[in-house]
Amino acid sequence: MNAENNPAGTVKTAPLFKHVLCLNPYFKGSTASMGVFPCTGLEYIAAGMQDLVEKITFLDLRYDAEYRSITRLGEFIKKEIDLVCISVGWSSGFGPVLDFIGRLPVGVLTMVGGHKATEEVELLFEKCPNINLVVRGEGEEIVREIVSGVPVEKIAGLSYRKDGRVIHNPNARLPDVEKLRFPDRSLRRHKHEWIQHGVKLSDLTFDSVLTARGCPFKCKFCTFSMNPLGQKREYTERPLESVIEELKTVTADVVMFSDDNFFTNPARSEKLCDMIVANGIKKTFAVQARIEVSKKPALLQKAVDAGIKVMLIGIESPHDRILTQISKGFKQQDVRDAFKVLTSFPIYLHAYFIYGNIGETLDEMLYIPQFADELGLDSITFQKLRIEKFSPLQDVVKNTPGYHYDYIGGPVYSDQFSLRDLKKIRNQIRRKFYTPARMWRIARKLSSLGLIKKKDVGRAVLAAPRIVNALIRREFEKRRKSA
Repeated sequence: MNAENNPAGTVKTAPLFKHVLCLNPYFKGSTASMGVFPCTGLEYIAAGMQDLVEKITFLDLRYDAEYRSITRLGEFIKKEIDLVCISVGWSSGFGPVLDFIGRLPVGVLTMVGGHKATEEVELLFEKCPNINLVVRGEGEEIVREIVSGVPVEKIAGLSYRKDGRVIHNPNARLPDVEKLRFPDRSLRRHKHEWIQHGVKLSDLTFDSVLTARGCPFKCKFCTFSMNPLGQKREYTERPLESVIEELKTVTADVVMFSDDNFFTNPARSEKLCDMIVANGIKKTFAVQARIEVSKKPALLQKAVDAGIKVMLIGIESPHDRILTQISKGFKQQDVRDAFKVLTSFPIYLHAYFIYGNIGETLDEMLYIPQFADELGLDSITFQKLRIEKFSPLQDVVKNTPGYHYDYIGGPVYSDQFSLRDLKKIRNQIRRKFYTPARMWRIARKLSSLGLIKKKDVGRAVLAAPRIVNALIRREFEKRRKSA
């Protein structure tokens, strides 16, 4: 670990907690159960307390199969652990996870955090009598206060039980990204590999690195720049020297830069690419981006030189009317112009689309695969329009006759297109785009970029398009903050 992770001059005292368990409880029946990427959010929590506790055990139930047994895990907790930290970040699989947590031992201090936990604080306390604390929002500093012995009454962002009631302290301020300790990868017990339906599809290993948090854009469908409390996460950057220092600890072959938009600050992105090359860091990188990066071909070339081979880009719709409706900030022709540039670089291009938008016709929805093909996209993901907790689209739907949604985070449907109709449309979009020829081209491009080995192309063809979704779905679901 480095000086940032172990600040010089810290006075060592006897830790309040001798053995902390950090637990990822997802292991089946959800997108979160796919093992391509690590549980980076929980790893940041572990890093934040590492110098204040005696020992940390990190269990990821996607890999640690022997601990999926409540009996086995319960015995380990009762024998070894004095603090359990659980990450509940996903809507998908939330019910089974809630049941699993509720059966863990009572009597050991148990703390839960994560995006879904923040949304469902009351439900967690109701269903899980063993939960003592719920950390709301970004938890690195909150958890650090807990393990330091700060009284719970004085910790902002914390909910806790007291005298048979649940107490909610005021929201915490957002932590300073510059001061966050990056994950200690030596806590991992397993490599993260590309596994789909129990089959390992590549010998490559995967990891993710955060260089910045927040997004300056204000697309109406998205609350990605807000935490579950509605706090706006302004765009803030880590020092690039810290990013390079972290990258030097990463042994994985493929690294996802998990920033909302890697190219938000083009000058900084260019400098980071230069530093990656100068430091001899040889990785394959995947990034999220907006089409505006196409206006900087010199930066794109530096990105390629640094190893960026995958870009995930939010287009959302081919139609100007809908792009304006969701405040995307560009029009169809801008997208076409951008991809004329982007497709000239050796980069795997994946795009996100939304269908079922307000006033969208059947023909407009079914134009998505044709438009994606015209752009030269390698693959796409398409999602029904959903209403998030703090999205301004709530008012749009409520004020548009014939449009409905049943719950926050749920899909929008209409009198014309029911949820069943939208499911059929989704299948039509999939069939039109993911033809056998497309699957073969995906596998060949992944092979040409070194994302799979040539010997694995045949298996990749048979598994596509799910094989592609395994790579991008984690970032997609995080981006949407919905099931």
